[in-house]
Amino acid sequence: MSNFNWKALQNGSDIRGVALEGVSGENVNLTPDTVARLGEAFVAWLQKRSNKTKLRLAVGMDSRLSGPDLRAALCRQLSRCGAEVLDCGLASTPAMFMTTIGTEEPADGALMLTASHLPFNRNGIKFFTPEGGLEKKDISDLLALAEEGPELPASKAGSIKEVDFMSTYAAHFVELIREGVKHPTHYNEPLKGIKIVVDAGNGAGGFYASKVLAPLGADVSASQFLEPDGRFPNHVPNPEDELAMASVVRQVKNNGADLGIIFDTDVDRAALVAENGQAINRNELIALISAVVLDEHPGSTVVTDSVTSNGLSWFINQHLKGRHHRYQRGYKNVINEAKRLNDKGEECWLAIETSGHAALRENHFLDDGAFLATKLVISMARARQQGKKLTDLLTHLPQPLQSCEVRLTIKTSDFKDYGEKIITDLGILAGNRHGWDIAPDNYEGVRIQCGPPLKKGWFLLRMSLHDPVLPLNLEAEEAGALDEMLSLLRTFFSVYEHLDSSAIDHVNC
Repeated sequence: MSNFNWKALQNGSDIRGVALEGVSGENVNLTPDTVARLGEAFVAWLQKRSNKTKLRLAVGMDSRLSGPDLRAALCRQLSRCGAEVLDCGLASTPAMFMTTIGTEEPADGALMLTASHLPFNRNGIKFFTPEGGLEKKDISDLLALAEEGPELPASKAGSIKEVDFMSTYAAHFVELIREGVKHPTHYNEPLKGIKIVVDAGNGAGGFYASKVLAPLGADVSASQFLEPDGRFPNHVPNPEDELAMASVVRQVKNNGADLGIIFDTDVDRAALVAENGQAINRNELIALISAVVLDEHPGSTVVTDSVTSNGLSWFINQHLKGRHHRYQRGYKNVINEAKRLNDKGEECWLAIETSGHAALRENHFLDDGAFLATKLVISMARARQQGKKLTDLLTHLPQPLQSCEVRLTIKTSDFKDYGEKIITDLGILAGNRHGWDIAPDNYEGVRIQCGPPLKKGWFLLRMSLHDPVLPLNLEAEEAGALDEMLSLLRTFFSVYEHLDSSAIDHVNC
């Protein structure tokens, strides 16, 4: 593997690659041998970090077709390196972190084979220690070790043991809901008489219906796509995907359910559907969990990514009396910013991205879709006891007239420098244009608030985290604002010969 491009596998703080053939132009670079080498590198990295020679490591996977072969190779190599391997089989990403802190004999580290909502041919690895997920620099160090090919002959071979950690993990949620609801007449079944649709998207989230909600008395008979299937035949397992949300909305409405819950493939993200079929994701989801958290921790800070709406800011700052702190996109960025604020003495209990990554301080700032769902199920059950609805918490959330995201493709090899120049130029233009004001609380790209004499709205232009793309998010707060913003931006973008801005001509909000 001397000519192998290890750096191509890095995706921020994760490993991502092509694990199966079948997509034109995408060559396989995440093979069992590659994964075995990465596992070996993790052992070397963790031994040095922990000063331990004998490690206990947990391994899990989502439902991807490549998962079993990669998992077998990974477990085998970790054992050859002398590790005691806990083979957790089908698992969620958050559960794998919990193997390092949530058992009587915690693992020293955990590895989760997943590529989140990406297509069937992809896979990847997320790494954990008891301190949390690895950072971007840690992944760079791991890849450097893998490229060197660390030799780790064990003086004594390790072991591989199959464990059912997901049952332990699910039982924790069962007890959280029982204790959180404290139903006066049926404590053990506080969800009795409540119909909940769970949509796992054929990923790893089916356990939440069968092992969490059903034992609590909920009717989960209308749940869909619970069976693991790495082909993802029904819809993309992604709470941000319009077709996926439409599918679970339809299921909730057709079956008269009280709530819908949809997870992504590895269950670190979630979204909800109300009993009336209202989709609760993105800004609405942030608002809902913010209402719950700020009721528990009044006046505290909520950290979000950069594309959240002005209405959400008003809702958190003015209606809920908390503090909204926008930060950079990327769930690790948002989580780390929340931790930083706490370290400097600013109380923060929630870090959440519009994608559905929600991390709560009470849960180790772990982005866990099942924990998010659990908090909101508890709130729903409590509200029902008072004759209220969970969505009553959203009554005062302002809604934009229109909102959309447009992705502009950069067609040059030095796309990062080219994209940053466009962003800088737009900021300069905004500073000199009447009616455009640069938002003072922005940490990513350039966010412009439009106002008199222009129609009211805002837009944010930023660089994609990894791709040669400039995402452009826009929201109109009065009629005609979207068309006006797009017209002005179309003129601005037209002078950049290496930017394909044609998507602006096909906006459909």
